[in-house]
Amino acid sequence: MIFVLIAALYAHTQSMPPLVVVESSSMVHDIEGEVGSIDAGDLVLVHKSSFENIVTFAEATDSSNPYFGHQSHGMEGDVVIYKKNGETSTPIIHRAILRVVPHNAYPANATTSSCPDGGNYDSEWSINGRKGACVLTWDVPGTEVINQSNISISFDGTDAGFYDCKRYVHAGVEPHLVIHEWVPKHSGLLTLGDANKCSVDQGPEAVNGSSGLRTLGGSVLGPVQESWLVGRAGGEIPWLGTVKLMVSGSGPGLTYVPSSSIMYLLACIGGILVFPMLADPLVTRIFATSPENIQAKQEKALLVALGVDEEE
Repeated sequence: MIFVLIAALYAHTQSMPPLVVVESSSMVHDIEGEVGSIDAGDLVLVHKSSFENIVTFAEATDSSNPYFGHQSHGMEGDVVIYKKNGETSTPIIHRAILRVVPHNAYPANATTSSCPDGGNYDSEWSINGRKGACVLTWDVPGTEVINQSNISISFDGTDAGFYDCKRYVHAGVEPHLVIHEWVPKHSGLLTLGDANKCSVDQGPEAVNGSSGLRTLGGSVLGPVQESWLVGRAGGEIPWLGTVKLMVSGSGPGLTYVPSSSIMYLLACIGGILVFPMLADPLVTRIFATSPENIQAKQEKALLVALGVDEEE
């Protein structure tokens, strides 16, 4: 049964493992937990996806974009699972906010992987079938940023779709997400946890005040590249991943798991244990009143009346 279940999940997601357990609260929408958004202790299906098919928040909030209105886990845009710089550390599950795409680029020096005529070196961008490009200007699909040397976007509902930072606003800090004169290290996705109050994974170079995520070597991440991508977050199975966090000897354990998730998990376990006791009398009664059972009793009574032994 376990093999069939895993095989079915693989057939559905086309990835292995087909499920991940959420450990942190970076994607939480309600501190008390909420079905439909991603809480610590949830199981999330990991769907294999091509990099081009990932829909960003910018694209999903652009009324002229074919993916306008696309939502996943409580907000516009896809949630992606990726490894920081492709490292073997625990993958990150955050939302894709925008995609940076080279507009004006030329082939890099193949020997030194350098850019003699300026620009940022991108190891994964291909020109004429050869990887390794030097990017001079950028496009951001879903916005008006086209052929720009740096990226400035205000997600205020006018310049781009409104992204609420859900943070206290003070001098020089906007209530919405603002990308200011960002020069990406390379092409890829700018990502952000829904509960991280606009502190993007790519750090202060992209959004002022962001702490960013760091690699094992201590450097802040650049945009998420295709080779880092594990998959796209699909359906959520709430609460059940709490069991894994409970018995795990590493990681944060139950630190970020909402108390409601633990209660619902205990309720599920209790329901599974109680269900057979409640179902057994009902099933017995259904079988007792079935036409087949009544006919069997009648036949047995007839045999007894005729004095015929059933074994004959």
